Parts: sequence; C-alpha cells; structure tokens
Amino acid sequence: MTVAANPNAEAETLNAKLAGLDLAGRLSLVAGLGGRVVFTTSLGIEDQVITAEIGNHRLPIDVATLQTGRLFPETLALIDETEKQYDIHISRYEPEQADIDAYAAKYGLNGFYESVEARHACCGVRKLKPLARALDGATIWITGLRRGQSTNRSDTPFAEYDAERHLLKVNPLADWDIDVIKAYVADNSVPVNPLHARGYPSIGCEPCTRAIKPGEPERAGRWWWEQDEKRECGLHVAEEASSIVAQQ
Repeated sequence: MTVAANPNAEAETLNAKLAGLDLAGRLSLVAGLGGRVVFTTSLGIEDQVITAEIGNHRLPIDVATLQTGRLFPETLALIDETEKQYDIHISRYEPEQADIDAYAAKYGLNGFYESVEARHACCGVRKLKPLARALDGATIWITGLRRGQSTNRSDTPFAEYDAERHLLKVNPLADWDIDVIKAYVADNSVPVNPLHARGYPSIGCEPCTRAIKPGEPERAGRWWWEQDEKRECGLHVAEEASSIVAQQ
C-alpha cells in the first residue's frame, strides 16, 4: 500500500466502506490493503474481540502490546493465555531503561500523581515511545477505540488519517457498544481480563487505574485523580502525543 496523494480522502473512502461491513469483513478488507498492518492491544475486552477475529481467521495482521512495566499481573497473564488460545504471537514493546531512570530522577518513580505534566511524561516514556517502535514501518494501525468509551471518543470514525504518524488508523469496533462486546465474548469463549468482573471496564497501568463506581463512565477509573474529563495518555490524541514526546 502506498501513501495516497490525498490521505484524508482515502481515509474517508475507507470509512464509508467499513461502515457497511461486519467486524470480520472490516478486518479482512484492511488486511488486504497491503503494507504492514499493526493492531495494538491493551488486552482490554474490546481488544480481545479483535484479537479473536485476527486469530480465528488467520489474518496477516501484526499484533502488538505495550508492556509498560506497570501492568496488572492479570494483564500479563492474559497475554500468554491469548497467544496460546489463538496460536498467535503478540509482540511486546517495552520502555527503555534509560528513559525510566531519567523520568524517575526528574519526577520520582510515582511522580505522575503530582501533576499532569509528570503523568504525561510517564505516558510518553512507557507508552508513546514504545508505540512508535511498534508502528515503525506500518501503513495501517488498528485500534479498539469505541464511541461509547468516553465523551471525547463519541465521534470515533471507522478510519481516519493519522497525520502525526503518517498512516491510516482503523477503528473497526467504533460502533459497537459494551453489551455487543460482552455478547461476542460470551458466545465465542474469548478470554478476558478477570479485572473486568471486579469493576474495571478500562484497564491500563496498575498505579493509574481504579475500579469505577456505579453510574460512572467506562474510563472514569483512568488517572482518576485528575479533574479533566477528557484525560488521555496521548496514544489517540495526535497533538497531545506530539507535545508529550517533545518533552522527553
């Protein structure tokens, strides 16, 4: 797959095509576009649905995860379980020790609790830089973003052009709600993180994730000490990602 003269128009065309397909059709179409296609998984319940489709249909899509060094033990165990169930390899991308040491020297190991700047810097070291390595050479990036995850994701398209990373970003579950996700998991015996059953609908690094309270949005447990309802790590906000990496 070559970069289109007008990548935004290409993304709009692909978005329209994907809208009329089921999940298997969406992933098959994207896998057939050529180039390196990468799916980055957090091992969350929606990502497990995508991984199941990739594995069951033997699609030529690389599966990668960001092993930040602060993940829950349950998440780490699920990586191995998922590989065995679907006979696939999940590439692990870890932060550089030198970056971790530099962060700790400046902010303290858990300095992310003290300021948004420090938290963004931690995400930059443990997530954004490893993501850049995971996507190196990729032409298409598949994610598990859904419109129902939070208010700032409510307009998530099926396909968009990521100008920061110069690739097409595909969100095949954009229109799936959590009930459809759970039904797929139950019907297809998809392995999921046991933390979901303990009140963790969205799971990230252990120090930065708590169980949500009844009535709270799905992502309310992420960086809960911050007041901004639109808080993100930068993976899916191009301008924020660029700013965070520039600070490293």
